[in-house]
Amino acid sequence: MAQSNVDIHEDTIHFVKKSNSTGKNERWSKAEISDLFNKPFNDLIFMAHKVHRDNFDPNAVQLSTLLSIKTGGCAEDCGYCPQSARYSTDVENTPILSVDEVVKSAKAAKKAGASRFCMGAAWRKPKQKDLDIVKDMVVSVKALGLETCATLGMLNNDQAGQLKDAGLDYYNHNLDTSPEYYGDIISTRTYQDRLDTLEHVRNADIHVCCGGIVGLGESLDDRIGLILQLANMEEQPESVPINLLTQVEGTPLMGTEQFDQLDFIRTISVARITMPKSFVRLSAGREVMEDGIQSLAFFAGANSIFYGEELLTTGNPNIEKDQLLFKRLNLKTI
Repeated sequence: MAQSNVDIHEDTIHFVKKSNSTGKNERWSKAEISDLFNKPFNDLIFMAHKVHRDNFDPNAVQLSTLLSIKTGGCAEDCGYCPQSARYSTDVENTPILSVDEVVKSAKAAKKAGASRFCMGAAWRKPKQKDLDIVKDMVVSVKALGLETCATLGMLNNDQAGQLKDAGLDYYNHNLDTSPEYYGDIISTRTYQDRLDTLEHVRNADIHVCCGGIVGLGESLDDRIGLILQLANMEEQPESVPINLLTQVEGTPLMGTEQFDQLDFIRTISVARITMPKSFVRLSAGREVMEDGIQSLAFFAGANSIFYGEELLTTGNPNIEKDQLLFKRLNLKTI
């Protein structure tokens, strides 16, 4: 029997009220998140858009640019990552960039319209000599008037404090997937390792950027589990990147069954409903998405993108293509 309009209306009221109370000691249950994922598609994106409109300008998108400041040679075995030293890929190992090189890239990103500049390094965890260089990068990029973000691997409390003192605004450290599926993707660090780093970042009063990846071969239950972890953090991430796996020759996940992009939109929608105050970012995978899919993602609550022609070592839509899409959708950038 078809769901009545009354049922849909009541359902929407329930979940929108639940979303609006998030952050006030409210927690999401696995059953509630499962219910959202299993709703009819139109009902789900309608709810997500309502929550989005209640909390953000629905016609504004934040632009972040990501630069690899040290590429390749990573000791970790993340099954999706071409920068792992364990896999044979086309990625060349390069030493850490100079501060001047990073500033040059940051200036170009700002000129192109980005408001946040993210610096990523392929480390399990940074050494002090490397962290000292990154701190100089943070100071120099922040002086340009850009928000600063870094992703450097695992941190301890002291390292997080040093980055805060340098002026770092955001630290990215993704959970990737559910706790249950995590061991199938990575064996060289534990889920708790990731949670510990996030706690150190919070202790240092740095904003958290934390999301995950879909298309890893995970089940629906794993996507539910990922959102459950993110939404029920004591303080929800200020930024939630949702990545679509970019398959790279030579990595273990090459050849994984292609992910249904409408299920990607479902994931964006559920992230928006359960984390109403967070920026939800379209991250890796946009280069294979048609404009219609990206437009649906913006409607469903995505309001941040990685902007620029490369994400660490993989492709991204070029700036002109993004600008044209924004013009077609009458989206303004922030």
